[in-house]
Amino acid sequence: MKKIIISQLVLVMLAATAVAQVTPADAFKRLEEGNQRFVQGKSIRPRQDINRIKEVAEGQKPFAIIVGCSDSRVPNEIIFDQGLGDLFIVRTAGQVSAAASYGSIEFAEEVLGAKLIVVLGHTKCGAVAAAVNVPEVPGHIVTLINAIKPAAAKAKAMGGANIVENAIKENVRMQVQQLRDLEPVLAKRVREGSIKIVGGVYNLETGTVEWLKDTL
Repeated sequence: MKKIIISQLVLVMLAATAVAQVTPADAFKRLEEGNQRFVQGKSIRPRQDINRIKEVAEGQKPFAIIVGCSDSRVPNEIIFDQGLGDLFIVRTAGQVSAAASYGSIEFAEEVLGAKLIVVLGHTKCGAVAAAVNVPEVPGHIVTLINAIKPAAAKAKAMGGANIVENAIKENVRMQVQQLRDLEPVLAKRVREGSIKIVGGVYNLETGTVEWLKDTL
């Protein structure tokens, strides 16, 4: 049984790599252009018809992975003006990653062939605000807050009036670095130069994604 499962996985990987892969630079450009269309009110809503539904029913080849927040105001396919099967999305509050998230990201990169990973935070993030301002939270929410606290602490040390917004950016930067350092898969691909991991912050008021230049 184990041999059968491994063989099936190999076949899936070969099928994914048989298709011409979108480079990290090409994928980034597609996301940039899609967000520009969205902000300008010129979304084309590509690859969302019945033909695309039938096409992706046979398999998926997303060109980018979005590691984003679960916030209902940040629907990734809409803000990047993409279609069915274009983006592989992993979402948790504060885009905090754990083992299941890491495995999902690695699957999308290794098996499905996506070579761009975007860590996407957003302004006015409740999870980050809680890590900055709330001393105690109930239940399993604490696992999210504890993961964000290092970014909150760094933002507090920076001072200024925009501690939460600074913490949001620091949280994205730290998460980008965590993924770049994640062994054995992603760190190896980063060293090889075959993938790119970048960070951005979505502005809830303007719809614009601000790319963090020091992560590009």
